[in-house]
Amino acid sequence: MSAQPVSGRRRGWCPGVRRPMATGDGLLVRLSPFGGRLSADQARLIADAAREHGNGHLDITARGNLQIRGVSDGTYPDLLALLDREGLAEPEGDGPNRLTVLSPLARLDPNDRFDPYTLAQAIESKTAALDGLPAKFFVAIDGGGSMPLDSVGADLHLVAGKDGSVVFGLPSSGGLDRIGVASFADALDAAHAVLSNFASLRRSGRTEARRLRDLEPYLVQELAASAALEPAAALPSRPPAPRAGVIPVDKGYAVLLALPFGRSGTEQLAQAAAWCERFGTAEIRLSFTRGILLAGVPGKDVPMLLDEAGRAGFVTDADDPRLSLIACPGRPDCASASTPAPADALRIAGSCSDLLADGTTVHVSGCPKGCAHAGRADLTLVGRTDGRYDVVPHGSTRDISTLHLSIDEIMTCLLPAKTRDSLHRAFPERVR
Repeated sequence: MSAQPVSGRRRGWCPGVRRPMATGDGLLVRLSPFGGRLSADQARLIADAAREHGNGHLDITARGNLQIRGVSDGTYPDLLALLDREGLAEPEGDGPNRLTVLSPLARLDPNDRFDPYTLAQAIESKTAALDGLPAKFFVAIDGGGSMPLDSVGADLHLVAGKDGSVVFGLPSSGGLDRIGVASFADALDAAHAVLSNFASLRRSGRTEARRLRDLEPYLVQELAASAALEPAAALPSRPPAPRAGVIPVDKGYAVLLALPFGRSGTEQLAQAAAWCERFGTAEIRLSFTRGILLAGVPGKDVPMLLDEAGRAGFVTDADDPRLSLIACPGRPDCASASTPAPADALRIAGSCSDLLADGTTVHVSGCPKGCAHAGRADLTLVGRTDGRYDVVPHGSTRDISTLHLSIDEIMTCLLPAKTRDSLHRAFPERVR
């Protein structure tokens, strides 16, 4: 067991159990269970630990990780010892805490065209000793089913194509840029070739890029050639992943319980643990949609579970306007944030229900890092040091805006807007 000394930590990396990050409400400790899966006993243990060693606030992240907030320098050593003893700490080293992200429906979704769980296990195992991958690097393994992973912002996406193929893609502002395709039988070796050669490019100094999306195009082509990828056809179109509700699966139903902005209390996590034992498979699955999925729920129990979950503060209706909003913890909980992102997002939810009901997505970020959402939204607001927001219609936190408004000015612009198409009239200045 080891951890970086408290005095030596810096902000801006990818935190873990062994590498906590100092933020506005104390130390942040991030757990990254494989596949986002926790047993009921593990979930209860984490809830108890967050109460005893933190401030009782938990976050589910956009990668399906779980964060314990408000840990102090004094309580951290005991928390580390507990999580390490229970097998919940990440491996030693400076690489990714968890390399792969899956749909919470992996091995349940009747629409998946390959088993993403098995492929993810094989990739994690084969690359465990790989040196040179940045801590934030990760791969999305998408079986092609009911919950597309397009929006998670992975460095590399492996997506089910037609006829048992696996399409390799990189995220871009327009979706996924396909760099090639391999058969499922060859996908493991191809993925390892891409990752190992990217790490080699970094070690040799041929690139300083920390993410594949920032790699020069000729080097991307070189990686695709090293993996013997064939030209890729277009991927089939799929609707976005549901953020809440009931999903038919191979055995019974899966119930996806959403949390506004991914924020959970310890009581909610403990309650989810009790429900998964009472109604399902004694396992919860953390979702990249920043919620909790309970699998194997019999149809007769679904109404009771939804009722109890609603009363416990979970969002169970996929049309709830809060689910069109994405927000980070914001100020004061995050030391990097300049604005109270969740409070401002709730203000938008309370006054713009027609706009959100039309399917408009709004991302409110307290700073330019965009931790809560890596991709584009219909409207992205990026907190500034002067307390205003950079306003980015149809873009992401990485886009440059020429429009800087206070939340009051933003609300004045938004109130007349009733549909997604009206956003361009609400904010006429464009990004550049």
